[in-house]
Formats: sequence, C-alpha cells, structure tokens
Amino acid sequence: MTKSTKTLHGAIALAGISAFALTACTGPSGGGGGSTASGNASSVIAYGTTDKVTSLDPAGSYDNGSFMVMNQIYSFLLNSKPGGAEPVPDLAESASFTKPTEFTVKLKSDLKWANGHVLDSKDVKFSFDRQTKIKDPNGPASLLTNIESIATPDASTVVFTLKQANDQTFAQILTSPAAPIVDDEVFPADKLLTDEEIVKANAFYGQYTVDSFNKNTLVSLKAWPDYKGVLGKPVNAGATIKYYTDQTNMKLEIKGGQIDVANRSFSATDIDDLKKDSNVKVHVGPGGEMRYIVFNFDTMPYGAKTSEVDPKKALAVRQAAADLIDRQAISDQVYKGTYLPMWSNVPSGFAGANESFKQAYGDGAGKPSLDKAKKVMADAGITSPVTIKLQYNPDHYGKSSGDEYAMVKDQLEKSGLFKVDLQSTEWVTYNSASKKDSYPVFQLGWFPDFSDADNYLTPFFVGGGFMNNHYKNAEVESLIAKQLVTADKAEREKAIQDVQNLLAKDISTLPLLQGAQVAVSGTSVKGVESTLDASFKFRLGTVSK
Repeated sequence: MTKSTKTLHGAIALAGISAFALTACTGPSGGGGGSTASGNASSVIAYGTTDKVTSLDPAGSYDNGSFMVMNQIYSFLLNSKPGGAEPVPDLAESASFTKPTEFTVKLKSDLKWANGHVLDSKDVKFSFDRQTKIKDPNGPASLLTNIESIATPDASTVVFTLKQANDQTFAQILTSPAAPIVDDEVFPADKLLTDEEIVKANAFYGQYTVDSFNKNTLVSLKAWPDYKGVLGKPVNAGATIKYYTDQTNMKLEIKGGQIDVANRSFSATDIDDLKKDSNVKVHVGPGGEMRYIVFNFDTMPYGAKTSEVDPKKALAVRQAAADLIDRQAISDQVYKGTYLPMWSNVPSGFAGANESFKQAYGDGAGKPSLDKAKKVMADAGITSPVTIKLQYNPDHYGKSSGDEYAMVKDQLEKSGLFKVDLQSTEWVTYNSASKKDSYPVFQLGWFPDFSDADNYLTPFFVGGGFMNNHYKNAEVESLIAKQLVTADKAEREKAIQDVQNLLAKDISTLPLLQGAQVAVSGTSVKGVESTLDASFKFRLGTVSK
C-alpha cells in the first residue's frame, strides 16, 4: 500500500505538544517565509544568542547553535512551513512511500547551488552517505540507522531503502539535523569541511547565503533570490547573528535596541524582568526542551572501567540520586516555573509520555525520599559517602545552570550519602570532552529535532547513542525499533511507555526539567511567533521590522 507523507505522519506530527503555562506578552503576528509582512522587506534583522556554532558542516555538529545557522543556509528534501511541524516537500517536488521499505523522492527541476553547481540526486545520496561514513561523534548520524541503502535512478529521483518497513518517523528524519543537503562538488566524502572553506565555496542553498563569517562572534547573512524551497522569500533583506558569552549583555542590548530579536538563552530572572519592559515583547512557543543528567557507565562511581567495578553499587548510586533530587524546588527557585519537573525520558505532551521516574523514585508522588536513598545504598553494601565528579556547562545551557547544579549538589550532599565535586567547562570544550569519557556524571540538554517521542529515544539509546555513555540494553533497543514501525497508535504508545519504564529502572540519564521556547524582540519587530512552532526551528526569514 502506498502511503503519502501526510497520511503516514499526520496523526503523530504534533501529538499534543504543550506550550507551558507561562505569562507572555506576544505581539502582532508577522508573515511566514515568503509572505507579505507589514515590516520593511529591505531591512536587515539583528539576532542575538548565547548558543555557539560547533560546525557549519552538517556531519560535524548536533547542537542547536549550529543547526540554527544551517536552517538559514541549507535546504532539506522535506521541511515544515513556519507555524507548523508537518513535513512537506522542500527541495522535493514529491515524497512518499512507494513500498513499505521504500521512500521515493522526486526533486524540483533546475536546482542550482548559490555557487552555480547543479543540485541533483547525486548531492542527496552523497549527503546521507557521508553522514554515515564520517559518523563524527559530534554529528547526527545516529538518526539515520534505519537507512539500508540509497539509489539514484536518475538526476531527479532518490529512493531510500529502509531496514524496517513503515517507519513512522522517516519523513521527520528528512527535516532533521542529519538531513541538510550539501554540495558534492565541495564537501569531501570522508571528512569534515571547515567553516571557512564552506563559506569560501558559497556552498549554500537556503533562504540566505553567508556574506561574512566570524565564528561565534558575528555572522552576516544575505537573502538569496534564487531559493525555491517551501519557506519562500525572506521578509527581510538579510540578518546578522551576534554571539554573546554573557546573557546579561544580550539582555542589555535587546532592551537598548542594538539587536532586534534574541533567543537562547535568558535566565528566568531575565525573562521576568523583560516582561515588565515596555520596549520589548516576550514570545513563548511550544515546549520540548529538556535538561537532564548523564551517567557514564564506564567512569561513574563503581563503573565498568573504574578501580572498584560493581554494577550493583553503580545502579544504587544512580537510584539514590534519583530518590534525592527535588525537581520542583529547582523549577521554583532557579527557573521560576519557566521549566517544569520532568518525570520521564519523553517530555509531557508527547504521545506515549508517562511519569516512570515519579512513580519509581522519591516518595512516589514527586518529592524526594531520604529513607529510600539510604536503603538502596545500604542494600548495595555502600557504607560511606560516595564522591561524584559532576560537570555542568554555564554558557550553552545558560547562566542559571550554575544555580541549578548548585542545588543538585546541595540536595545530594545534605543527605550525607554523597560528596559532590562540582565543576564547569565552556561549551566548545565541554561538547567534545563529554563524549570522550572525561566526565563521569554530567549535564546535558536536548532541543528536539522533530515533534515525536522517538526523537527522545533513538538518538539516545540505540547503538550506544550520541552521548557515548556506554549504556546498552537489548530490550530497550528492541522496543524502540518496534515503536518506530508500529502504525497502530495505541500499540505504538504502549511500546513507548514500556521503553520509558525500562529506562527508569536503569537510569542511563536522569531527566530533570522540561521547558518552552522563549524569544524576546523589540516592539516594532514582527513575525517572531510565526517561527516559534513545534518544528523547533528558528527561521529568520519570518522576521521583519
């Protein structure tokens, strides 16, 4: 049976994603990409962020800062229109399942890169093949595990053969960080290309090209008139992206009008203050972001490569931590409700989400339990306080991370069961070191690639996952594979819940908080809310002033 992209994914694309109950002053709606907005189409938008770019090469980064820029300068076979999350053709003219294990894409005609090179099916096959060949530890190749092979019968046709039939997420995968199409005449097949080389080669096909590039300082984008994708023409002439090392400076400049819009990340205190400022507007979009702790199964206390290997004691350490951490206190005191307690590996609001950690740990109702933590440690034979080396990041995840992890440290230490060596590292080093066993226990955050529960499962727990924390569970991987190809909604949700229950027993990661998207703009800026949608992609092309 032939299934269109729409019929296959329509039922799960938005799946009840909730925008959290935040008070926000939202301004008038602006036009989406290609629409006529009431702003000045010749204006240049100044955007600010504390996020950082790891790499402009899609095979070399899997972080929000890099992907934000990629969304402006690259295209995908499928994408979503601002305001929604349903995959629709972008570079594609059409895309559908032609067999249960075959997904066939027909490309638009006469596509060319900004440098004049022809863009055809060879570029598409090349883009996906190099992701899986390079398999960079900082890259998103883990999203492509269901691709068996890719054929290009002619210059406009691409046929993906999948390992598992009826993949319920494949159309969404084609909109994800693993799926920007790159120029096969510019990018090497077996290694990453530097940002400077990408910019010099003008290897772009998106709403914008890069006019100038000073990495993690200032990027200048220019609207590209030959873009034919689903986003349409930008409602501005270009944009600058300014990178801040301190969110306080970003806050001052959005208040002072030096930048037009800022996104990722403000502290809860900053947001509260900005809501009271008549010169700016605070915009809130659907949630999906999560904050969590990762345990490295090799290097954590009693881990597989420590001098005191003991899987039972290592599990007890993780369980005791889960019993002791007070999510609600962190939500209230650090984030003032802009992040809410998260009780499972799949955030509340996504189809199949449950509260497996809430039921299994603490008092069973959301509060910590010292008695349970003491018992689990004693039952494992742990008689003295365990030292945990806990690492967090202050720039990528926001200045409030310091307060968040100070509270985690205090909550663990006041039990008398732990001593916490708390340290921080800046993102450029942190992102790489966390995947090289440098940190036994560490902070991570997740900003979803697409709107489906699987995006919180497959990238994390299949084939070792992107975290490289050495956790493996064959039953977990089997259930994840099952839900991926189960078309029956109730049966799929049951499999997703079963996965979460198993993950709560093992505690590879400890979910803490989930939050909404927040952006701040000047009062004359329009179109920000059009891009704060459940695709979780910030598109500068919707913004004007």
